[in-house]
Amino acid sequence: METIGLHSRAVGRVSLRVGEGLVGLVAEREEPLNLEDAPAHPRFRYFEATGEERYSSFLGVPIIHQRRMLGVLVVQQGEKRRYDEEDEAFLITMGAQLAGVLAHALATGSLTRPSLPGGQALFTGVAASPGMAIGEIVVIAAPADLNSVPDLVPTDVEHEISRLRVAIGRVREEIKAAGERLANRISAQELALFEVYQQMLSEAALSQEVEKRIREGQWAPGALADVVRRHVQYLERVDDDYLRERAADVRDLGRRVLAHLQEETPQVPDIFPESTILVGDEISVATLGEVPRERLAGLVAVRGSSTSHVAIIARAMGIPTVLGMVDLPLPRLSGARGCWTGTAVASSCARRKSWKAGTAA
Repeated sequence: METIGLHSRAVGRVSLRVGEGLVGLVAEREEPLNLEDAPAHPRFRYFEATGEERYSSFLGVPIIHQRRMLGVLVVQQGEKRRYDEEDEAFLITMGAQLAGVLAHALATGSLTRPSLPGGQALFTGVAASPGMAIGEIVVIAAPADLNSVPDLVPTDVEHEISRLRVAIGRVREEIKAAGERLANRISAQELALFEVYQQMLSEAALSQEVEKRIREGQWAPGALADVVRRHVQYLERVDDDYLRERAADVRDLGRRVLAHLQEETPQVPDIFPESTILVGDEISVATLGEVPRERLAGLVAVRGSSTSHVAIIARAMGIPTVLGMVDLPLPRLSGARGCWTGTAVASSCARRKSWKAGTAA
């Protein structure tokens, strides 16, 4: 533990319990505290040994990630004043941004300095499909980034439309091939999900909208990104859990088409190891169909829930799956050996290169 501005000799010697002092009060209540005259508050504590400056105004906000209290962000001022709503909103926003950074740092630190017996570190996710898996972790990357496409005016509108249609045609072929590989492993009901993908790529859906955007003065990659982002944003705002999960399907299809527009082949390994544990930011049904079933042992993803299409297919195929594992440090996992049950609690061991998870209700 380090400090900047306070006395280093106080590190490890001065501490506050949850509920003690103003900072402890913010942590206890898990809500902001805005005071004009902090010393007058009954919970106020001052530690001279820390070298802390005297102050009057106090504003503290909790740093919370996935309902877990990580810390408290505080600003202070010598003169008496009550921080206004704009100050409070800014600090809350900063606290929310820090929450993700701290959670990732804790997760990454857990891998380099495991805290559990046997050199294990703990991560949590959502149980999507039960079972147990032992194998080698393969981290997959998204085919293309829809958020990094620049806006460009097309010099040849018909050429842009033509290459869009070619790209969509190639993705349709990929989806068809993935469905055919799984045809004898899942029921007709689950197989119909691949037809849903085909319909989403039809001229009456995605293609027509993107072509209209191209004719309005946007090149094919930019038009595609605009349309896909709009659909994703809409779906992510709806109240229905099932419909919200469809945003992942639209995003995956958009990335696949964009990869072909950018003359890139979606990054899928040529050869998968035996007992592959597929890990990624977001795993789609199409990606699942690209892995030979006899080599697929389990799935783990940062995004997703039990109502996502990939969870439905995974359950039908009997593949242990954990989704929504938001703290997972993906770059550090590829090539590691692993084992876990398809439940909500999982841990990774960096030193022993293994993956293990517990059970959940």
